Amino acid sequence: MKIPQIQIDQTHAKIGIESPRGLQQIEQPQAELHLRQIPSEMSITTTKGWLTIDQTEAWASMDIKPISRRIREWAAEGNQDVLKGMQRVASEGDELMRIENGGDPLKNIAKRNYEGPPPSFNIGFVPPSFSVKMDYRPGTTDIQFTKGRVENNTRAQKPRNSYTPQEVKIHIQQLNSIRLSVVNQEI
Repeated sequence: MKIPQIQIDQTHAKIGIESPRGLQQIEQPQAELHLRQIPSEMSITTTKGWLTIDQTEAWASMDIKPISRRIREWAAEGNQDVLKGMQRVASEGDELMRIENGGDPLKNIAKRNYEGPPPSFNIGFVPPSFSVKMDYRPGTTDIQFTKGRVENNTRAQKPRNSYTPQEVKIHIQQLNSIRLSVVNQEI
């Protein structure tokens, strides 16, 4: 015997979702760069150093002298010799004037005039030490410096942003349903 049965068929509802992606675009424009360099300035002023070297005495010690110096020396030497000669002649005249006091003044005067002092010589250096005279005046340096700078007038640009939001579309793809049917209806 067959017993009747109720058969239930069910279909579920189906939901469809469409979600196209959102779109975001960001663009960064370059900054406007305005730089100006003001250069540094430097000025240098110098005066030269001055060195003088006087070798006159070194040359004179080697008997290398200019004629003007020789003339001055000869004139001074001649003047001294004339004065010494006048003194010697006056002294010898006084000695001869007292001939009555005795002695032999002519012989003594002749002996003194003939012999003279003995020559003397010692070690000498040519040219002698410190005969070259040196004088130095240092130069000067004056440095003037003006510091430069940079003028920066840079402007940043804001980013450009465009955004399309994501859109969600929901729809029913399949409706739900229930079907009831009786099976084995024959009794």
